[in-house]
Amino acid sequence: MTAAPVRARGRPRTKPAELRREELLDAAQQLFLDKGIGATSIDDIASAAHVAKGTFYLYFPSKEALLHALQERFVAGFLERLELAMESCGPERWRPKLQAWVRTLIEGYLDNVRLHDVIFHETQPYDRHAMSSNSVIDQLTTLLDNGARAGAWLAEEPRSTAVMFFHALHGGVDAAIADSKKINRAKLVHNITTFIERALSAT
Repeated sequence: MTAAPVRARGRPRTKPAELRREELLDAAQQLFLDKGIGATSIDDIASAAHVAKGTFYLYFPSKEALLHALQERFVAGFLERLELAMESCGPERWRPKLQAWVRTLIEGYLDNVRLHDVIFHETQPYDRHAMSSNSVIDQLTTLLDNGARAGAWLAEEPRSTAVMFFHALHGGVDAAIADSKKINRAKLVHNITTFIERALSAT
């Protein structure tokens, strides 16, 4: 008796919702980088993700909502990268943690500056609140506060200090990008880290 042929296992008809959502985000991100946000339509995104336009609306009510999701994903990945860098220094090693935070932020920004500029600055007006209240500043505030409590440096107003450091760091990196076609990352990290440590009187 001849055994019945084994039916080839094909690709699943449907994908998990989270995977489909990530594919839509990935497709939109690449299109935004290639064409710009304004020139990219929802039809373009759906086509690039190989789904029907109606499927797009199952995950995002609008292109603006998808852009917001891209921004959230970008920040979440950035925060995780910063947290892992600090954790690798070991507990209670405040100065290495600060150095790792600064280095990782600078390198992460340089690695993703084009994406950062597109999704945060291409279509959105200046937001004063967002510039002084965001998750990266919150993370730095916690680091400065904990380090000050441990006696590693002086930071009487951790929140205000974190805001000033964040903008100084952001400005320093932006200036380096504007002034040089080839950035000396090690020198840039050293200069900004030294500035921050001196401002904190880090011991």
